[in-house]
Amino acid sequence: MSDKIFNVLFLCTGNSARSIMAEVLLNSFGENRFKGYSAGSRPSGHVNPLALEVLQATHLPTDGLRSKSWDEFSRPGAPHMDFVITLCDSAAGEQCPLWPGQPITAHWGFEDPSTFGGSAQEKRVFFDKIFRQIASRIRIFNSLPLATLDRVAIKRELDALGSPATRTSTITS
Repeated sequence: MSDKIFNVLFLCTGNSARSIMAEVLLNSFGENRFKGYSAGSRPSGHVNPLALEVLQATHLPTDGLRSKSWDEFSRPGAPHMDFVITLCDSAAGEQCPLWPGQPITAHWGFEDPSTFGGSAQEKRVFFDKIFRQIASRIRIFNSLPLATLDRVAIKRELDALGSPATRTSTITS
């Protein structure tokens, strides 16, 4: 793969928290290397306020964020995706649209902070935990030497990032 800017689409069912955070993180960490996008199979229509709170607390941009359908990215004229990464088990199990250009796909499962029960403070703590897990994975992805790897090696690396062993060994709670 070349030194071009790679387009990455992060998918979750509702596109209200995990995929939104991943989009912002990749756009912040992967400057001049990646362009992150996010979408959902059944978008909620809003960005979770706690996701926005976590992003703002870390001084990451939140302007223009919105919950959107993955259909936007399968239409003619949509940005060509180099990578499509699901972040929730339900989106990973759904029949995805056909993405033009055969992007490399992977699944990095994260718990859904939007469904976490508890006090307001416990919810904030859980959102922060998931945010840090996603940030760790994005940092590793950003450090991959994509220009020196072939498609098979990149796919293997992306799958390894989503494996249970990687989740417990590289990501702190």
